[in-house]
Order: sequence, then structure tokens, then C-alpha cells
Amino acid sequence: MIHHFGDREQFAIELGQVQQGTPTTGIRVVELWAAGRDLCCDDNHAFVPQFCMSVEGTITGLLSDRDRSFPCPELSPEENHRRLQVAEYGVSSRYFFMDWGPTTDNLASYLFRRDSVAVITFEFWRPAHPRPDELGRVFVVELPERALLLSLHQAVCVLRSGT
Repeated sequence: MIHHFGDREQFAIELGQVQQGTPTTGIRVVELWAAGRDLCCDDNHAFVPQFCMSVEGTITGLLSDRDRSFPCPELSPEENHRRLQVAEYGVSSRYFFMDWGPTTDNLASYLFRRDSVAVITFEFWRPAHPRPDELGRVFVVELPERALLLSLHQAVCVLRSGT
């Protein structure tokens, strides 16, 4: 059974079958989608305990009062993304998004907040990316922050329950 949370054109998590071990301690197929792109095109197998901890850390960060407004509000989301790619780690790290292990290590991704809207930027960086026309392109998706949090929370609940 596949569990689907969110909208692929905005942000979605799809949980597939358990591959090995018990449901809450094994490997599970995870597909992440944003802006209609399959983000796990290199590796869609997540080690459940690590993946859950990483996503829970993201949820905690989103629920905190941490400032995630654009560092350069006069620039587009794409330009903010590009600037963070060359910024010092301390500056860029506060905007990291989807730093969730091997399923997402083919991405550079940031999350900004504009009022109650989450603005996600990402780009594929591996030269062996299956769609070379996507390399170097910054994708942007906006969605209500509440919808993003709901998808993340629901996915973690299913993963932790082993269903």
C-alpha cells in the first residue's frame, strides 16, 4: 500500500513498501515530490529511524520562531537560492530544507517563509542526474506552511506506526 501526503505539484511525500527489517526499523521506499519533480530519483530507500528523526527536526524548526524570511527580500526566490549556494555555511544552514539523508543528498534545497507561505527552492546538482536539462535550474514552489507541516507530520506518524 502506498501512503500519499500532499500534492506532487507543490510538495508531497509518498511512502511505499517496507524493504527490509521491521516496519519501524527497516528500509522503506520514500518518494518526495516538489514542483512536479521526483526528488528521490537517485535513491528512494530511506532508513526509517534516521529519516523520521530528520523530518521531525524539520518540523521542530518550522514550528520555532526562527526567522526564515528571504535574506535578500528584493531578489527573487531563485536569486536568494543562488546566493545561499555561495554563502558561508552559518548563513545558508538556517535555510536548509530536506536535509534528510541519502534520499535527498542529490539536492540543494532551501525553505523561506513569506507570511504563512512556505517557499521551497531546490536544484539537482549531481552530474549524473537522469534529466540533464534540469541541472543548474532552480525550481520554486510555494504552498501554505500549514499544508507542508501537515504532510510532514502525517508521513512521520505513518512511518513511526509501521503501517
